[in-house]
Amino acid sequence: MKPSFLPRLVNDPFADPGLFIPFRFRKRALQFDLGDLGPLPPREILKISHAFVTHTHMDHFVGFDLLLRIFLGRERRLHIFGPADFHRRVEGKLAGYTWNLVHEFQANLELVVHEVREEKILTRTYPCKNGFALDPGTLSERDFNGVLLQEPGFSVRCAVLDHRIPCLGLCLEENFHVNILKQGLADLDLPVGPWLTRFKAALYEKRDPESPFTVTRERGGIPSWEKVFPLGRLSEKIARISPGLKVCYVTDVVGTRENREKIVALAKNSDVLFIEAPFLESEKDVARRKYHLTAREAGLIAAQAAVKALRLFHFSPRHMGEAHRLIQEATAVFGKSSGGPK
Repeated sequence: MKPSFLPRLVNDPFADPGLFIPFRFRKRALQFDLGDLGPLPPREILKISHAFVTHTHMDHFVGFDLLLRIFLGRERRLHIFGPADFHRRVEGKLAGYTWNLVHEFQANLELVVHEVREEKILTRTYPCKNGFALDPGTLSERDFNGVLLQEPGFSVRCAVLDHRIPCLGLCLEENFHVNILKQGLADLDLPVGPWLTRFKAALYEKRDPESPFTVTRERGGIPSWEKVFPLGRLSEKIARISPGLKVCYVTDVVGTRENREKIVALAKNSDVLFIEAPFLESEKDVARRKYHLTAREAGLIAAQAAVKALRLFHFSPRHMGEAHRLIQEATAVFGKSSGGPK
């Protein structure tokens, strides 16, 4: 089974945190944290539709400027989520630049900024054509029940954690995975093409199995051939349904009981948990003082959450050249292999 998402850390484990999550076969991606995005080429950055910022310390937010720079002049809506006080932080970034020329742009970039509080998500929109001034007509709020983004094929949830300031732990979960069977396509003499994206969307939306679905062959983006099937019959012939991918991302949290319990609940049975491991257990006092985890705590959380794979990152510079010590300490309690970025 090939996953629908291909998550990878943007930087090495000693550099700025950030998880880039491109969609397989689609020109779209999600981004967890906006640290240094320099290693991502512009064509990859332009795939980002939603960015989720755990908190606004510089190493998690400095990439906002590059993201904005690359999106400028394009007709796009870019959604960005962050913790309490996030609107003020974004407005501060935007206020640092002069926007007297943006009215000449033909395309209008809109930043849709969502501030996650304990009980509410507040949303504001900042249009480029207005110099990124707040559009007061876009103010809205909704109850926060742990879900940040809900689409037919997947959801993004979060837990509000403690880093001496609110910090978001993030979880991407595919509803289920649709694996296309090549032999099934061959048996029905059906082509591979954009229609498969529509087909998967219909399954995710749980449409009536008896509803008609049109398969098309396209040339130059124009349908040149089509065939209609009942959706359920087509699914039986060409698709295998299996549990979806679950990916969690946790960084910059202190190892209190409350934080650990929240992380375990969020990451339960994840396929992969990306989690910080800045310090060794022998440096636990330092970790507590800086509101971070030790490698051992990261391994214990992964074990308690019964995750399938553990990926460590956000190592303290004091361990430069000895990342293996952090990995070994986490692995010793996790009981499975763990490692750096993949």
